[in-house]
Amino acid sequence: MVALALPVFLLAGWRLAGWGLGAVLWAGSEAFGVLLTRLRTRTGNLAAAGVAAFGMLFRAIAVMVVVFAVAVSDKWLGLAAALTYAAGYSAAFGLQLVAYYTGPKAGAGVHS
Repeated sequence: MVALALPVFLLAGWRLAGWGLGAVLWAGSEAFGVLLTRLRTRTGNLAAAGVAAFGMLFRAIAVMVVVFAVAVSDKWLGLAAALTYAAGYSAAFGLQLVAYYTGPKAGAGVHS
């Protein structure tokens, strides 16, 4: 979805720096999420679950802080970065929901 936002930026004449910042924030957030998921699945103990939960919260706060700091200095750049990140996050979350509800384990506990 982030890549699909690039032509929109080009056609609208918006600054590519906003798209680039949003894309970097989204990619970094996704990479950190993958790292946290690996940490949680490797150990399987309560401490790892706590670290993963804190990491997920930190991930969202870190993105908000960066976007807010950019928006304070340049509101249009901050808005473009926030919209790009939101598009990428929404698409990834939507795909995860579809995969969860249509995957092989969906409905496994239901007996007919």
